[in-house]
Amino acid sequence: MNVIRIAIAGFGGVGRATANLLLSRREAYRQVYRADVRLVAICGSRSGMMDVGGIEADRFDSLEPGLSGPDFIEASDADILVEAGPSDFRTGGPGLAYIRSALSAGRDTIVISKGALVHSGRELQALAQASGAMLKISGAAAAALPTVDLLEHSLKGSEVLEIEGILNATTNFLLDAMTAQGLGFDEALRQAQTGGFAEADPRNDTEGWDTASKLLIIANFGLGAELTMDDLAVEGIQSVTRERIEAWHVQGLVPKLVGHLTNSNGEIRASVGIRTYPLADPLANVRGKDKAIRITTDAMGETVAIGAGREPLATAAAALKDFEHILMARCGRPTPPEKAS
Repeated sequence: MNVIRIAIAGFGGVGRATANLLLSRREAYRQVYRADVRLVAICGSRSGMMDVGGIEADRFDSLEPGLSGPDFIEASDADILVEAGPSDFRTGGPGLAYIRSALSAGRDTIVISKGALVHSGRELQALAQASGAMLKISGAAAAALPTVDLLEHSLKGSEVLEIEGILNATTNFLLDAMTAQGLGFDEALRQAQTGGFAEADPRNDTEGWDTASKLLIIANFGLGAELTMDDLAVEGIQSVTRERIEAWHVQGLVPKLVGHLTNSNGEIRASVGIRTYPLADPLANVRGKDKAIRITTDAMGETVAIGAGREPLATAAAALKDFEHILMARCGRPTPPEKAS
């Protein structure tokens, strides 16, 4: 039985959901991978907890002040770090320090927040390669919607020519409400904020920066590009008026905020902005808080994935998908259920 020690840095809604889901699956990990999985450290920005024997969910509300930071995670002797803190693509913080420390020490790292990957993705990839640590990022690249996974595995035998992604649930909900219900932008935003799935300050979503961050991660980690935010033209939805919506409706078109990437002779270009689709197009029918991606390749044609997971559970599950890939690498291929029982 392999003992696998997990630390989680960032213990807000997503970090806590990841911890709860991890603990609920311990017996499955034991049976399938012969892995004794222990949550040995958790921390937020100012407090945390460490226990080499394992932390149970009933102790999550008893974090101790001062137990936080990369040195705290290092002291836990965790085998794997899950980084789930706030995200700032302009500075990479606060997750960047945790990820740098973990990868430099050879600690496998699962990244959920986008900021560090956008700000210093190339450096982090180099650190992982140098130390031999695994760097997994499914939770940061549209979470429940498979994006990088498709590029790394399902479509590996083809050359990617184009990517179109509806990658932000909030903006898709807003545009859907404006289109289907005839709401203005401000009214649709109030409805989303009342429903609890739009931030009090929604500009990161509505101005297109969240979509741009996810598109950069998909391009740089999935296609080996070296794009920065300065390489993208980024437009949001705040300028979409009721008059524009009505004009598109007359033309039989549906507006979506889309991250768009083209690959021509190895030159990758990317942008974020409003694109309109006829009703027969699958992307026109991505409703509410759903997200979608369409990848066009030279040999496999078009692949479309549409996903709608309940947050924060969906993001936690994406992180644990990465965890199972690490378990497979560490412990061997899964044992079939009939043999595990």
